[in-house]
Amino acid sequence: MVSPAIQHILKECETRLSGVDSPRLSAEVLVGYVLGCSRLSLVIDREREVTGEELVEIYALVERRVAGEPVAYILGEKEFYGLDFHVTSDVLIPRPETEHIVEEVESLYPKDTCFSYVDLGTGSGILAVTIASLFPKAECVAIDLSSAALAVAEGNAIQHGVEKRIRFCQADFTQDILGEDVFDLIVSNPPYVTQAEFDEASHEVTEFEPTMALVSGIDGLDHVRKMLPGMLVALKSGGLFFMEIGCGQGESVKKIMLDLFPQFGRVRVLKDLAGHDRIVTAQKL
Repeated sequence: MVSPAIQHILKECETRLSGVDSPRLSAEVLVGYVLGCSRLSLVIDREREVTGEELVEIYALVERRVAGEPVAYILGEKEFYGLDFHVTSDVLIPRPETEHIVEEVESLYPKDTCFSYVDLGTGSGILAVTIASLFPKAECVAIDLSSAALAVAEGNAIQHGVEKRIRFCQADFTQDILGEDVFDLIVSNPPYVTQAEFDEASHEVTEFEPTMALVSGIDGLDHVRKMLPGMLVALKSGGLFFMEIGCGQGESVKKIMLDLFPQFGRVRVLKDLAGHDRIVTAQKL
């Protein structure tokens, strides 16, 4: 029996994946992963025959994708700011919008700057690890409530050689746990999804990504209200704060900060590439 060629397997997998987002892309990524080749190579080598063992592995991955499991969890990795991160269902899948926080940090600090920072709700560690990779003299505390998430983050720190400059701490970052005048910088991608948004979200999100890392009450701002007092205490005078928010939450977050925490100055809302509210920045006066 003649083994099927790559082009035929891709077509078959695309058909099987017709019920998920971007079926062709999913097929190419999964087939390329099993065959150990790039998407370009799939086109160049489209007549290459696929072995029986490879077929079994491809079909197993495709069925997981058919069930709605995100590709990042199937492969166990996701790229963020040019670095590869290990991910599991214990952590959120890194998203490009969060890269805006790193861009802001890069725009303000020279690469040889010594500074201390804390990453609140570190998840897979994308912010803690990426910033440590970019700033070799910076030191970090990475906090998360989930021990499983911290294990993933610590593994990513080791993978990128920054584990000696990041201390991992299991704690509730909405509590007053950070100390006084400790950090030059605070970064965070806290839960900010409203319950209504979560109820209407794709099952790829609701059934696979950790709910506790996504939902924050009726208006999505419960964590923000709870975390700001401790953050204000923990920041040094002149210290900076960068936090990801949901689209449309900018004015609400600014109002909370300006009305209840006047010690924060230079409060700004930055837009993402789609023009949506995405990052709140502030400085402790």
